Amino acid sequence: MAEVRPFRGVRYNPNLVKDVAAVICPPYDIISPQMAQELYQKSEYNFVRIEDGRKLPQDTERDNRYTRSAASLEHWLAQGVLLVDESPAIYLHDHHFTYQGKEHRRRGMLLRVRLEEWDKKVVRPHEGTLSEPKSDRLSLLWALQANTSPILALYEDQERQVVSVLAAEERKPPLMRTKSIDGERHNVWAITEDGSIDRIRQVLAHLPLYIADGHHRYESALTYRRERLSCSPSATGEEPFNFVMMSLVDLADPGLVILPPHRLIRGVAKETLDGMLGRLKTFFDIEELPLGQPDVWSKVDGLLNGQTDQVTLALFGLAPDRVLVLRLRDFTAASQMMPYFH
Repeated sequence: MAEVRPFRGVRYNPNLVKDVAAVICPPYDIISPQMAQELYQKSEYNFVRIEDGRKLPQDTERDNRYTRSAASLEHWLAQGVLLVDESPAIYLHDHHFTYQGKEHRRRGMLLRVRLEEWDKKVVRPHEGTLSEPKSDRLSLLWALQANTSPILALYEDQERQVVSVLAAEERKPPLMRTKSIDGERHNVWAITEDGSIDRIRQVLAHLPLYIADGHHRYESALTYRRERLSCSPSATGEEPFNFVMMSLVDLADPGLVILPPHRLIRGVAKETLDGMLGRLKTFFDIEELPLGQPDVWSKVDGLLNGQTDQVTLALFGLAPDRVLVLRLRDFTAASQMMPYFH
């Protein structure tokens, strides 16, 4: 189902950039203005200048955050600050982090994946998107003609075939490693052997990919491909714009820690709210926790973070003095309400 390929990564020159921790940055959508300021001050080569450049009051069509990102990329390549790897590779990436006092390692593969429309059900989403961030990422794609941060997607390696390939690669010296950054560190290896790459491609060719994070980046890449194809009548399908960079993580990876999201729902009509509790009882077993209990939020956290296969939600707002804990009674009945491509 999924067609994956190696690619020639662009990375920092270890002879010019001695501390990789000073130049990496998170994906654009979690960079706050304060974080951006700190990243700018860390290094003149911090990747935030490309991934999420500053907006300036004097920006114009010819001089703006996207043109400056492109100029930084071009300048750093010309200076040799950034190097293009000679051989295409699938990059093994180990991300070490601490959660609730315990260190975890999440293992992923950085590679390029052929773009597929949602209705093909090869790449599967789980959330809707907003026009503003999609427009932002699309503008950056046109300016750079490159992917700057990978989409995080999950796959199911039931026979552990990919796991064994990656374990063999881990025994080799890493291509890149970082010092600890606020309790996090990274190791990266380049997988270039044809046999290893072919094995990974063969396994993933039969699997769907589930987007965990990066819906806006994926939809922007789809739009970018459509726009490029509209002005490329002789396109063969092998052009780089037909692919997008992804970080693929095995669903069974012990370092895959998925935390409950928080959502604020607005604009629900009062008559809908008034009858909602009764309708929720059709699908959920509901436990009410009084807000007056001093440990109510720690109880909610414990319920949401518990190791269980049962779908659990915490809902505040239907009753002003209580938190409702909802446990899904019938997954099959609820799944029939989901959009078919999710």
